[in-house]
Amino acid sequence: MLIDSLNIKALDQLRDGRVSMKRTLRVLAFLMLALPVTGWTAGGGFPLQQAATDVSNTGSLQRGAANFVNYCMGCHSAKYVRYNRLAADLQISEDQLVNSLMFTGGKPFDTMSIAMPPADAERWFGAVPPDLSLIARSRGTDFLYTFLKSFYVDESRPTGFNNMVMESVAMPHVLWELQGVQQAVFVESDHGGNAPPVFEGFELVEPGLLTPEQYDRFVLDLVNFLEYIGEPVQLQRRQLGVWVLAFLLVFGLLAYALKNEVWADVK
Repeated sequence: MLIDSLNIKALDQLRDGRVSMKRTLRVLAFLMLALPVTGWTAGGGFPLQQAATDVSNTGSLQRGAANFVNYCMGCHSAKYVRYNRLAADLQISEDQLVNSLMFTGGKPFDTMSIAMPPADAERWFGAVPPDLSLIARSRGTDFLYTFLKSFYVDESRPTGFNNMVMESVAMPHVLWELQGVQQAVFVESDHGGNAPPVFEGFELVEPGLLTPEQYDRFVLDLVNFLEYIGEPVQLQRRQLGVWVLAFLLVFGLLAYALKNEVWADVK
């Protein structure tokens, strides 16, 4: 009887342990799903616009590369990308590469680095501008697309601009001549009291060189290029993935047919 009671107790403990483990796994799964949302809320929670990027659009990538070189590479590098690889993927010749995308006198096999010393950048901007090779993978294309469209005039900031996606950002609005100058419009909250005002939208107070539609296309091409340099082989990876899945499907059917044939006599 004592042994039976000990066995029952052990089984109860084992069952309780399994239940506890299941609960723990459920909590961990919930936290894994909630972490991205929590992190985004902590970042400000500004609604993002969808960036309809397409890395198979070579024309868009070519325009985006030109936009990046002309407006971003003064401060930001892309040190994990080589010019010659860029030329091959974007279907441009070496002459076009040197004349249109390389202004520092480098070689086609060089990486897209910049000459600005980090110490000088930190002294000028308060922070070292990050390398943008993997920015689309870390931040996401929707974030970048909305960020580049959400600068607004703010005289309290050293640069004269602020950003709705990333408040108090050190980066100046380098594209203001293209987009123009816009101000953020806030209205009183319906909750009243000490509730902060609610963002209603942007109002263009000084037009830029581009129309809003042209600027949207400019930003989209730039973000599309940033997504490409984050993983230049992604098109080949997707194509290879289709073949791998097809192989696994055919192999699975053959394995199933072989299993039926082997076990036919046993049944």
